[in-house]
Amino acid sequence: MTSSRRHTERHRTDRIGWLRAAVLGANDGIVSTASLVVGVAAASASHSSILLTGVAALVAGAMSMAAGEYVSVHSQADTENADLSRERAELERNPEAEHNELAAIYVKRGLAPDLAHQVAEQLMQHDALGAHARDELGISETLNAQPVQAALASAASFAVGALLPLTVTALSSARLLIPAVAASSLVFLALLGGIAARAGGANMLTGAWRVSFWGALAMAITAGVGALFGAVV
Repeated sequence: MTSSRRHTERHRTDRIGWLRAAVLGANDGIVSTASLVVGVAAASASHSSILLTGVAALVAGAMSMAAGEYVSVHSQADTENADLSRERAELERNPEAEHNELAAIYVKRGLAPDLAHQVAEQLMQHDALGAHARDELGISETLNAQPVQAALASAASFAVGALLPLTVTALSSARLLIPAVAASSLVFLALLGGIAARAGGANMLTGAWRVSFWGALAMAITAGVGALFGAVV
């Protein structure tokens, strides 16, 4: 007796848009704010100046991330829309050539020529533009660009990430500020890398190590610059 139970699979590609922006924003929030705080502290600035610099970095960074992500992803969306418009015009002007083009794609993927033409014909009858967008252009509903979503996710995650070293800065004494911010930020980065890897289905240890390494390098360089020049950086 054939089982009628539906076979379901859990994939993570639908998370790519917001996950990439969120991880990038949180990582930048932690790294840039912690590095700035450590650099300013290494330059022997007062505790109040360090805290004010951190707050300014949070606000400016969140706005910058939102604007940059929106412009970047919107450019991708504009390119996708231009390609779809071009493909729509080609379908109206020369549907037979487009049919052959789609069939050739399926042949390259392993279908027999006759079957490839049948598949192309049926898919084009159902949704010609959707078939060409997906199989010829690589554009799908799951992976298409969403500028507003990316901008909001990036700005919010940057602010949350920046708040972590900023909170440690506010609670730390001047003597322990640099080691406290550096150590706690590395812990935050390791957790972020592990969580991001887990959400994306990758190895958590690899994700944690990768993010922590670059964060430590950024803080070390900024601290060195601050100590060397004795100025706010």
